[in-house]
Amino acid sequence: MTLPPTRYFYGQDKLNYADLHRPTGDGAGTGAARGTVVLIHGGFWRWSPDYFDGPTPLARAFAAEGFAVWQLEYRTVGAGGGWPTTFVDVDAGIAHLAVVAEDEGIELGPVVTVGHSAGGHLAVWALGVENSPLIGAVSLAGVLDLRLAERENLGRGAVANFLGGSSAKHPERIDSASPTEHPILGKGVRLVHGDADPTVPDSQSRSYLAAALAAGQDAALSGFPGDHFDVIDPTHDSWKLTLAAVVELTA
Repeated sequence: MTLPPTRYFYGQDKLNYADLHRPTGDGAGTGAARGTVVLIHGGFWRWSPDYFDGPTPLARAFAAEGFAVWQLEYRTVGAGGGWPTTFVDVDAGIAHLAVVAEDEGIELGPVVTVGHSAGGHLAVWALGVENSPLIGAVSLAGVLDLRLAERENLGRGAVANFLGGSSAKHPERIDSASPTEHPILGKGVRLVHGDADPTVPDSQSRSYLAAALAAGQDAALSGFPGDHFDVIDPTHDSWKLTLAAVVELTA
């Protein structure tokens, strides 16, 4: 059974909203027996009306496994976002989940982020927010090393576009924004990445993994034969890796 999500606004902008998918498997009803997933879409931090719906099949798949899902929209470049507004929105959107849970009497359980592509970047970045309720993050083909992404011109200048200029112009911004620069100890990160991804090469995940392990963070990479969009298709074999990563972090 599929339950329609409920939309909540966490700010004043028309893009400051999230859809709450209630669990339809174990925990269906008011609770979330297995925990809560904050699902963050990608798109190289740029605006498109199609990006929000991209991971919706994942939201339904998580709900069917007994998780509540907070599918987050936010302002992107071209829609009032970019540095630092996108970060402000993601922070506010995650914080608002607790407000909704209290108002609706929802037991969230452990909360993790799951993000695809640029959403993977935001999912891992959010672990470092002060007083974050998150216990971990799962990055699906995430852009996690912004310096490497800039050098390789991923998304045709997407990093500079997002940060409002190059790393040479704004070194403090890329230092702050790149998860590879500062793994968060005490919070686990799981990386799922296709080995034939032409959009965000798996070197992004491997670079983050090396930095995380060197710093002593709980991190692991699961690779699979596939490309950039296979990882948000719950009918693809990679879904088993994503689900296992969330189950492991929330257990």
